Amino acid sequence: MWLIAGLWGWLAGGALLIGALLGWFVKLPLRLTAAIMAFGSGVLLSALSFDLLDDAQKHGGLAATGAGFLFGAALFTGINYLLERRGAKHRKRSSGKQPTESEQAGSGMAIAVGALLDGIPESIAIGTSMLAGKGVSLVAVAAIFLSNLPEGLSSSTGMKKAKRSSLYVFGLWAAIAFVSGLASVLGFVAFRNVAPGVVSAVTATAAGAILAMLIDTMIPEAFEESNASAGLIAVAGFLCAFALSKAESPAPCGAVERPVLQSWRHASWGSRSVPKT
Repeated sequence: MWLIAGLWGWLAGGALLIGALLGWFVKLPLRLTAAIMAFGSGVLLSALSFDLLDDAQKHGGLAATGAGFLFGAALFTGINYLLERRGAKHRKRSSGKQPTESEQAGSGMAIAVGALLDGIPESIAIGTSMLAGKGVSLVAVAAIFLSNLPEGLSSSTGMKKAKRSSLYVFGLWAAIAFVSGLASVLGFVAFRNVAPGVVSAVTATAAGAILAMLIDTMIPEAFEESNASAGLIAVAGFLCAFALSKAESPAPCGAVERPVLQSWRHASWGSRSVPKT
């Protein structure tokens, strides 16, 4: 099971490298990049609301969930503040706001650490989503994949404009994609035998960090370039993830579960069988 957790983490993290390749080799209009970022932001917001936080509250209660959520947001904000002072504030911007190394020494390392900070909470959430015995949360994986794609695209475009080398850009995103898989394994293995309240708090901590990341780094890029359409595009992403979460939900008593979802769950659970309803 730990290997399955890692594979799902590597799949979601691999979208960062795909996005980086697109941002480096394909010249996309800024409005299109921002629109993709807005869609990914909406998808992640929905996954936080209807998947991660909802599951955490059901299994661990509101107190553990609320405490973890606030702690995660505060932790991310504090670390992000320190990184911003070193040049990582615009690490997801595609419009040329990222400083070059000559403009701010150490900004390259700060951006790398910031990108890693953005990706770890998402990957841990994938691992902890498997602890309820229902396989991986497809909504979480899909949401993280769809948000990572524009994240890598926009950030690598900005890195290219800041005259950072291709070795730096692709090495960075490949490393983060690899660490994403390891973080998913950590989320599954480290908390496999602990109390449900602790798992809920950890999941909520990851969710709080993800929401703070969205507000601080992704949404500003989306709204600055796409202007009035950003809200509508984000709502479309939110609705897509919401529909996916409802499709993934167990069928009501007496109903027949969709064959496609049965096959997904069987693949996620390995030898576990799907309970009959």
